[in-house]
Amino acid sequence: MKRALVPAPVRRAVLGWFDSRYISRADHRQDVKDALWEVQTLAREVTALRAEVVELRSRVAGARLDPARAGRWDDAHRLAQETAVALDGVLRNEVLLWQAVDRANEGATAPGSTAGTAGTAGAAGTVSTVNAAGMGDTA
Repeated sequence: MKRALVPAPVRRAVLGWFDSRYISRADHRQDVKDALWEVQTLAREVTALRAEVVELRSRVAGARLDPARAGRWDDAHRLAQETAVALDGVLRNEVLLWQAVDRANEGATAPGSTAGTAGTAGAAGTVSTVNAAGMGDTA
């Protein structure tokens, strides 16, 4: 490396350019200290979390499954599945009902149709009706 005389304005411009592009050593040292402090804080938090996990695992290992409680859980699960199946059937029947109502309304507004018929012909030539119980039947 050689030294050379540089005019002051050029030297200031070059130093200003370096200062804007790079951080100073003091700023860099402070950044390193801050990063080290963050790492130490996170290490303490990880240690605390590991201790909590060990405690929770020891609690779970000491717990037993009560047969009466397991039976109640099985019954609740079975009832939930049966309810879901029944609700699915109700929703399917409601869809059929509203489809029949829509077809009846379309048939009543069509020219040359007779209002008040028990069923209307669908696109596939089937007749959809709604019985007294509100269930849709397709014949």
